[in-house]
Amino acid sequence: MASFVIEGGHKLSGDIHPQGAKNEVLQIICATLLTSEEVIVHNIPDILDVNNLIQLMRDMGVTVSSNKKGSFSFKAENINKDYLESDTFLRKCSNLRGSVMLIGPLLARFGKAVISKPGGDKIGRRRLDTHFIGIRNLGAKFNYNAKLEAYEVSAEQLRGTYMLLDEASVTGTANIIMTAVLAKGVTTIYNAACEPYLQQLCRMLNRMGAKIQGIASNLLTIEGVDSLQGTEHTILPDMIEVGSFIGMAAMTRSDLTIKNVSYNNLGIIPESFRRLGIHLEQLGDDIHIPSQDTFQIESFIDGSIMTIADAPWPGLTPDLLSILLVVATQAKGSVLIHQKMFESRLFFVDKLIDMGAQIILCDPHRAVVIGHNHSIQLRAGNMTSPDIRAGIALLIAAMSAEGTSQIHNIEQIDRGYQNIEGRLNAIGARITRL
Repeated sequence: MASFVIEGGHKLSGDIHPQGAKNEVLQIICATLLTSEEVIVHNIPDILDVNNLIQLMRDMGVTVSSNKKGSFSFKAENINKDYLESDTFLRKCSNLRGSVMLIGPLLARFGKAVISKPGGDKIGRRRLDTHFIGIRNLGAKFNYNAKLEAYEVSAEQLRGTYMLLDEASVTGTANIIMTAVLAKGVTTIYNAACEPYLQQLCRMLNRMGAKIQGIASNLLTIEGVDSLQGTEHTILPDMIEVGSFIGMAAMTRSDLTIKNVSYNNLGIIPESFRRLGIHLEQLGDDIHIPSQDTFQIESFIDGSIMTIADAPWPGLTPDLLSILLVVATQAKGSVLIHQKMFESRLFFVDKLIDMGAQIILCDPHRAVVIGHNHSIQLRAGNMTSPDIRAGIALLIAAMSAEGTSQIHNIEQIDRGYQNIEGRLNAIGARITRL
């Protein structure tokens, strides 16, 4: 198990570039299975979850090559169908959350798929009902094989239909879309997730020959086609990493410019940080965060305490609530952080309390943060990262703290952030990997 040693109290300065979006690239790589032709994908981040999925694709028989850093070619011409039912394949899937999005492409192209219950962050119940119900509506049959501890999915003929999703699940919507593009007839998906990363998936599929209408809305209409061809695609910058860098700049009172953020695809994220009193300047497609000695949390118009909560797009992504919570510990004022979608994602706040933060954990979903206004600096701590987003939030806390901190189990951070210590050290941080 690797660890970070962080010497706190150092300001950052200069420019930093966000990596490609983790949540988009996992969908895009799975979608390359929908064609036997070559699909070239650019701006792929070098992170653990993505690298594991690329290796899994190679093991499945996909020809994968890379001509330059961040650009990969995928050609799923000769898939090893026997491997798809092997213990090795199922074991690897169980350690990778994104593997659940293999179901749709494999079922659409080959008529069957076997998938184990996927892994990922331990942040509470992450049900797969939306995936399964949606794909079953298209004509698939599901069977749980207790011996293999895996789901067996099959369909003689997928047929388009109307469906109203029980929740606007991002990965569920992606899986259903990838199943429906090769189904016979028209599929209508209402209450579909519509995040920018899903918009990217739909646009790529349309370039491959799919017929998807309603992109960027929660009502998608998909006319099935017989086959798809190859294409070329570029991954968006990672909005979660952009938000993480905004939080780092605020907590360390640094002057920082985040380059090429695809500002129009950030949605409510910049405004959410402004509600904590953080000054942001849009400079073309860059964000500049000037050094601030203090930032004050807004109140609602009626004077009541500010509440920041996650919601399906265009609401605030739940992946940023951990960062916003940490930033609020040094703001002036109080805020209620309401994590609606996952019941265990706030359980890292005990580590912040040990560092001197004033936080009341009301229940698994809500925490009240009373900001220090930089009058009390956080103390260094010895911590363990429970998941990707809590890990980066703890790293931000340690960078602003007085003294030297350690964060263990940083493999969790590596799953979502590319060479994070090297990139931060280049702009002034003091982080050592053990």
